[in-house]
Amino acid sequence: MDRRTFLKIGGGLVLGAAIAPLPQLVSLLRAEDTASGKTKLGMVIDLNKCKPGCTICVDACRKENNVPPDNYWLRVANIKPKFPNAQNRPIPLLCNHCEDPFCVKVCLVKASFKRKDGIVLIDEHRCIGCRYCMIVCPYKSRSFVFKKTNKWTNPDVPKRMHGVVEKCNFCVHRIDKGLMPACVDACPEKAMVFGNLNNSQSEIAKLIASGKTKTIRPDLSSKPKVYYLGL
Repeated sequence: MDRRTFLKIGGGLVLGAAIAPLPQLVSLLRAEDTASGKTKLGMVIDLNKCKPGCTICVDACRKENNVPPDNYWLRVANIKPKFPNAQNRPIPLLCNHCEDPFCVKVCLVKASFKRKDGIVLIDEHRCIGCRYCMIVCPYKSRSFVFKKTNKWTNPDVPKRMHGVVEKCNFCVHRIDKGLMPACVDACPEKAMVFGNLNNSQSEIAKLIASGKTKTIRPDLSSKPKVYYLGL
């Protein structure tokens, strides 16, 4: 696709969305408008509880969100040990739902956006697959859908299109029903804590207030809302 065609398609999508927004987008905007803005959702992952070789959280994420084999919303990497003969340490990696997300800033068609509760989402009906958001994401948490997904195990999650970008959305369809993200519920070690960062009495707020949590690449000033214990 040449530059002129790209700009025509992108401009058409923006104009079309402005004139007649799709029902999915309208529902998201209404949900955002009715939110109080007092809730900021985030996650703390206790790496001391993560067991080497365990992929239960990854498997739960794939099943819940119908993530195709070639893509990932949640993955487990290994931290190289500082000392000789020490065992590699697993670290779950996902979208950090940054307070100041670079992906939202660079999106040409405003497909990436942030709700008032802090969850960063992608409107796949707006996405034109330019992948600028993938380039700027410091956490490499976004995947490009190259193929159409035929297998669909969870009807609660809308079928995704191909040619768009996707990522972890904290299982927003569960959160809006008052449930926890699938990975949090599935973890047998209870290594993941999810909740309202603005509620000083919540478990997650107390963990962060302890001063023992760290974020990945805090120097980038994107203000990630995924924290780690034992990093």
